[in-house]
Amino acid sequence: MITEYIIRITLAAVFGGVIGMEREYRAKEAGFRTHFLVGMGAAIFMVLSKYGYDDVVKEELVRLDPSRIAAQVVSGIGFIGAGCIIFQKHVVRGLTTAAGLWVTSAIGLACGTGLWQIAAAATVLVVGCLETVSVIHNNFGSKTLSLTFSTYTRDGIREVLNTLEKDSIDILSYDMKTHHTAGHADTYTATMRMKVKRDHYKSRLMSFMTEFDGITVDNIE
Repeated sequence: MITEYIIRITLAAVFGGVIGMEREYRAKEAGFRTHFLVGMGAAIFMVLSKYGYDDVVKEELVRLDPSRIAAQVVSGIGFIGAGCIIFQKHVVRGLTTAAGLWVTSAIGLACGTGLWQIAAAATVLVVGCLETVSVIHNNFGSKTLSLTFSTYTRDGIREVLNTLEKDSIDILSYDMKTHHTAGHADTYTATMRMKVKRDHYKSRLMSFMTEFDGITVDNIE
């Protein structure tokens, strides 16, 4: 039986690692190691919950609830998932990674209980979903982009804003700072958050900004 338990734990680690490799490739908050450990840990807890107290259950008055530890895994994984979710620049990030950790724990529990076929099918579905959506999103979706540029005139900023809006680019937020320099003209730095098409968005925006005189692009991310 020990060999079977080791196989279950190993399968859970492998399935979790497969999902983690996809997350690692996408440079997400939780990668291969995190998913590997979550899958394996959940499987260990499941094996422990079902079989770890066999010697105690032999007592006549002792009753065992094999789902007790597994239930704690389901709720406890939320603490790890919450650590992956961040709110930055009015955008929530990490929800997909947190959900991936949650489903990885479920895959680990399935392996721990011996239902490795379900765990394998779930792994294929998860990786297939993440990859398919990423391909579709990259080719047909949109991206929130931050553009920071400097100019010596306020009119230059207005010109950029008007041209971007005419190009059907949604401006989500806009902030401008004035830098005063002794003996020199004031410099205006504008930071815009906008929604753009993902196809070649950075190169297109860079070439677009070169059309304006007296404007320097500081950062695009």
